[in-house]
Amino acid sequence: MTFFMRTARADDLQTLYEMAKLTGGGFTNLPPDRKALAAKLERTEQALARQGDDVEDELIVMVLENRQTGQVRGTCQIFSKVGQSWPFYSYRLGILTQYSRELNRTFRAEMLSLTTDLEGSAEVGGLFLHPRERAEGLGLLLARSRYLYIRNHRPRFGDRVIAELRGVIDEAGGSPFWDGLAGRFFGMSFQEADEFNAVNGNQFIADLMPKTPIYTAMLTDSARAVIGLPHPNGRAAMRMLETEGFVNAGYVDIFDGGPTMVGQIDSLRTVACARDVTLSATHERGGERVLVAAGRLSDYRCGYGFVKETADGLISLDAESAALLDLSLGDAFTMAGRS
Repeated sequence: MTFFMRTARADDLQTLYEMAKLTGGGFTNLPPDRKALAAKLERTEQALARQGDDVEDELIVMVLENRQTGQVRGTCQIFSKVGQSWPFYSYRLGILTQYSRELNRTFRAEMLSLTTDLEGSAEVGGLFLHPRERAEGLGLLLARSRYLYIRNHRPRFGDRVIAELRGVIDEAGGSPFWDGLAGRFFGMSFQEADEFNAVNGNQFIADLMPKTPIYTAMLTDSARAVIGLPHPNGRAAMRMLETEGFVNAGYVDIFDGGPTMVGQIDSLRTVACARDVTLSATHERGGERVLVAAGRLSDYRCGYGFVKETADGLISLDAESAALLDLSLGDAFTMAGRS
């Protein structure tokens, strides 16, 4: 187990800042802003210090660490309950059908309606893997470690989880969706709005945008063409979400038009297939490569380990992974096969 996931600490700030500068814009959960990142780490510290098991509006930042070098090479985030501090707005893409008897014609108009349907959901986001580490299933480790964290702290989350994917950004760093819709009301470029959004959130858009449904036919062709599409760099993430059990239910981000995927926590593949087992022995080599996790709150760790299971259900884990998870014989840990 060279790489493993853990919860973030205050001393991860500089590394997170360096990674944030590599995102290329439009990545609102990982802004290249020290103050905003420090606030995220402070929220994480507060959430991990809380001992209660009720659902609150909390943020957990996690990082991918190279055990051999100590370097942090990736990150992801979990929001336990969105829409509590301020409304969580999305656009819902729908169809309005109308019929004219005089013309004997049926008209179907595609519409974007402002909604707070997803309020109260948990959210997974902020997933970023250093470009030099995009191999060996590490992106999948980042994603699935969040689901095991939610499973192993289940009372702290509701029933539904969402994932907002970054929308299409053009070569100049602009957003066709922003330019065709919200940008007309704010008098600022997408880059300016992106910087403000990353630090202050997108509530300013919801406050000033018209609340009436918007006919997509009134938008520019370029804006209409990207509604509900992920950024090219996010297509693999969308496929991972679909494999996990998320669906595209027609919700799009009010900022850049990217899709919002929706899933039921207990139906996610990682959650449904995970098992709590007891460590009966350790071994040096061999076994099935699976996801393993142990520890609560700030002690949570997750990575790939090698498991052997006997016919009578005894579990052996490779010694390196057992040590990294701080497991002794007789301790419990969670394992989940690869999706």
